[in-house]
Amino acid sequence: MSEWLLQYFQDISMSKFSPPFVGAIDQGTQSSRFIVFDSKASTVLSHQKTHKQIIPQPGWCEHDPEEIVSAVNECIREVMAEFSTLGFTASDIKSIGITNQRETTVVWDRETGAPLHNAIVWLDTRTRETCEKLAAAHGGDRDSLRAKCGLPISTYFSGVKLRWLLDEVPAVRDAAAAGRALFGTIDSWLIYKLTGGAVHVTDVTNASRTMLMALDTCAWDADLCSSLGVPMGMLPSIRSSAEVYGHVSAGPLQGVAIGSCLGDQQAACVGHCAFHPGDSKNTYGTGCFLLVNTGDKPTPSGHGLLTTVCYKLGPDQPTIYALEGSVAIAGVGMSWLIDNLELVRKIDEIEPLAASVPDTGGVYLVPAFSGLFAPHWRDDARGVLVGLTQYTTRAHIVRAMLEAVCFQAADVVGAMELDAGRPLARMKVDGGMTANGLLMQLQSDLLGVEVMRPSMAEATALGAALAAGLATGVWASLREVEECQA
Repeated sequence: MSEWLLQYFQDISMSKFSPPFVGAIDQGTQSSRFIVFDSKASTVLSHQKTHKQIIPQPGWCEHDPEEIVSAVNECIREVMAEFSTLGFTASDIKSIGITNQRETTVVWDRETGAPLHNAIVWLDTRTRETCEKLAAAHGGDRDSLRAKCGLPISTYFSGVKLRWLLDEVPAVRDAAAAGRALFGTIDSWLIYKLTGGAVHVTDVTNASRTMLMALDTCAWDADLCSSLGVPMGMLPSIRSSAEVYGHVSAGPLQGVAIGSCLGDQQAACVGHCAFHPGDSKNTYGTGCFLLVNTGDKPTPSGHGLLTTVCYKLGPDQPTIYALEGSVAIAGVGMSWLIDNLELVRKIDEIEPLAASVPDTGGVYLVPAFSGLFAPHWRDDARGVLVGLTQYTTRAHIVRAMLEAVCFQAADVVGAMELDAGRPLARMKVDGGMTANGLLMQLQSDLLGVEVMRPSMAEATALGAALAAGLATGVWASLREVEECQA
């Protein structure tokens, strides 16, 4: 192709987008992505890479922290290579944001930067005994810490995973004793690696998922840390969700500011512009997570939900809180149908197979693979498949899994309505599973409300990008963000 013709097509490609650009690293339970958005919040480019799920024992789940960093870097390289063919460079990217699977726990050596154990994933249940001991120390009350941190004593949260690592892994215990161990959720780990080890921080949304942060002060709490036996010196600094923490030290994004950090579900709230009390969203990803904005004061739940930080969009901005209902098994249940039961070969076979039967034929599935989260909080629960007859086919079982996701979400909605004192009027949704039209229709029918899918199903990455853009002047205010999303 002649040089002028190549330039012509490049000019056309460039004209589609509105600089400046913002990037988002979306590090999830099953994969990592890097996405570039323009100043109108339109997707420019994206690349995704999966990583291995390590299952050493029933109920355990681990990730290799170095594999996650490698996957993120690969996604960045692929996107930036294509970005350059459009005529843009890293200098056109104002900042990047990070959103991450929450609660997943990493401990590494501050001297070598190497992880001291695989990351323990949020849905891992190995800490049941740790939780039982902690509850026993508080009179058997699993809710004894809720008033301070907003969370029940559960295998779900980072603090008990860190306690297990300190108890059971000599390398972690020895490094902690020597003052060399650093703790972080995946956001902290990525920021540390991207800045070449210069920055050890987390944001308020991720810190609020550890059982170690006091909700009213948004600071690590000495009493909570003492209860779990966690040395405070290994904890990252807590920052807001939208500010410049540092700059990428190497690679295609060298010198680009890291301008936001939010847990994935909170990032989805920002992506939906859920900026007003009462605004809510439900994400159908690996798990299923319903959040409702409750304003600038923590709101306790009387019906099994979590009190958590929703966002803090700048160091001088107010902390906004949320109530959350967390379901462990949603999209990962689809992976179980494919990888474990081999009922289907790939994800896009699930909807037509489930739609090939009018109902489940009396089959019910409770996918309590990691216990039951909200509103039940039973880490001793296990999965159940009932109602099987000679009439049952794989289509009935696959449809039962879809219905199970809907039933679990309905449990959470019921608890949310009791706490709010009013019924849900409509449900805004996002996440990969929302592409399944049958699932969304089943959910709408079960709840009796309208289910609204956005044009951009992956609101999580968008939320991280919007927060980073707010931190670096791409958008001047929340109103501008809402206008570009209108």
